Amino acid sequence: MLGIEPKAVRVTWSALLTVGFFAFLYYTRRTILVFLLAVFFAYLLWPVVSRVDRFAQGKISRALSLAMVYVVLIATLVSVAAAVGSRASEEAANLLARMPDLAQSAGKLSKAPIPPWLEPVRGQVLGAIQEQLAAGLESALPMLRTAVTQVIGAIGNLGFAVLVPILSFFFLKDAAELRQQALGLVSRAEEGFVEGLLDDVHLMLAQYIRALFLLSMATFLAYLLFFQVSAVPYAALLATIAAVLEFIPVIGPLTAGTVACVVALVSGYPHVGVMIVFFLLYRLFQDYVLQPFLLGSGLKLHPLLIVFGALAGEQLAGIAGMIFSVPVLAILRIVYIRSTRAVS
Repeated sequence: MLGIEPKAVRVTWSALLTVGFFAFLYYTRRTILVFLLAVFFAYLLWPVVSRVDRFAQGKISRALSLAMVYVVLIATLVSVAAAVGSRASEEAANLLARMPDLAQSAGKLSKAPIPPWLEPVRGQVLGAIQEQLAAGLESALPMLRTAVTQVIGAIGNLGFAVLVPILSFFFLKDAAELRQQALGLVSRAEEGFVEGLLDDVHLMLAQYIRALFLLSMATFLAYLLFFQVSAVPYAALLATIAAVLEFIPVIGPLTAGTVACVVALVSGYPHVGVMIVFFLLYRLFQDYVLQPFLLGSGLKLHPLLIVFGALAGEQLAGIAGMIFSVPVLAILRIVYIRSTRAVS
């Protein structure tokens, strides 16, 4: 009819729907980020809430169990912030105050102790550090103020400081109901496929987010203990940075180690080589012992794919894109495997 092929119409319509879907994701990315953070936070609390439910044995409501968990969580966060956050903040302020002095004494870095195997590239390494100190420190404070202002503005615009815990509360409280509503949107023929898909995604996210949190805590404790024993300057600050950057795959731990070595080097710490050896040994332990133990077989992503996802995620959505790149790739892998099995 009218010379229009039905197959061409279907292909065009599918293409338009795909473009529209990605356009929707782009223009609502801030709202989606809030919901992703809420899901992330909900999965962090899921094991604790499940244990409280099992211990209560139905004697108290799910909402009351969640309220108890939230109260304990807030008390714990306040205690940790008082114990560690104040010290890390003090060290950060001290480091910022010393930056002009470090820039003036940057010439002394040519005599700074480094591992013997780095001697052939001493000039390049120390020259790059000296150049960054001399050229970048003058603008460091304005940049930091701008960054803090942007972060505070983002918090105000998104309201995630309030919205994330609230949304997580409802995700945890109504998880079973939300699951049933999702299954109700599909036909009975597709219900088995969607149910299996939801089960796989739930298991993967629970394992991955739990493992990521535990790896971050393990990194903080290991770094803090090593820095304290080895008398590395700014121990609490560097350990906190390493714990936070642990949430960024591949690039985060590398950046944390580099920052720690540079700060120690410009501060006159004489055992940077020992730090490098520690970082290498810890990464081997974490990547080949601790991480497989915590993750089990829930992820199954090749390291090259993880690196690609982190870099692509940074280009698409900045730091948030890097953090969520691994679970997104894992979900796509689960969808692909489930779809292949359904077709075959």
